[in-house]
Amino acid sequence: MSVTRRALALVLSALVLGATAPAAWADQLADIKAARKIRIAVAMGIPRFAFVDAALQPTGSDVETARMIAKDLGVALDLVQITNAARVPTIQTRKADILVASLAVTPERKKVIDFTVPYATLNIIVAGAKGVAVKGYPDIVGKRIGVTRATVNDMLVTQNAKGAEIVRFEDDATLITAAVSGQVDLVSTQEAVVAVMNEKRPDRPFEVKFVQSELNLGIALPQGEDALKSWLNEWVKTNVANGRLTTMFRKFHERDLPADLTSRN
Repeated sequence: MSVTRRALALVLSALVLGATAPAAWADQLADIKAARKIRIAVAMGIPRFAFVDAALQPTGSDVETARMIAKDLGVALDLVQITNAARVPTIQTRKADILVASLAVTPERKKVIDFTVPYATLNIIVAGAKGVAVKGYPDIVGKRIGVTRATVNDMLVTQNAKGAEIVRFEDDATLITAAVSGQVDLVSTQEAVVAVMNEKRPDRPFEVKFVQSELNLGIALPQGEDALKSWLNEWVKTNVANGRLTTMFRKFHERDLPADLTSRN
């Protein structure tokens, strides 16, 4: 093949590859503004963060945070209701623009999705009935402990309580039902979930045995969306500083957000 023919073949090959290569993602913030709608994923069934009220309407601190973001962006809100286990995949596959779903910022998750500065926190705890003697992970061995699948709770118990019988549930609602009906001895969850359990079993309340971790919760978004991340970071910082996020969070959780929240990694 002559030099001229070889060069022509290379050009044609490049054109073919260019035609078949997947298009790069556009600026998602610009796309949201152009569509005048933002898709925000929220994991429903999490007490105080995302649940259905007496009028069968979604509410909770995560739901209200999503509504605040949409309003301040000047766009309509498309609330994408998902399960706990679907949180990371929903952002990876771009089935939502962002996710506000009590998702803890962890090194493992940061490998596949991006996070804003923290917008809220929660404590991960092990709880059980008063007569169950547990002070740490070694005491869980030989007991049935319930967790919600694909959560930090699940990971911590799996890593630190080898030998325990771990019973995994798809969401907090089914975990609550299992605990109330006596299917598990212990639960690894958050304080808000335990409060709901105790409302349903006041004669046998669960008590906190030990705190596993304080988690920083970030708004999740696809990697590479720098403009959207920058806008969200500024929004969180502004609304923590002016008290809007803290006031709303206190309404559902009866506690304030930490003063150093947005400076945490």
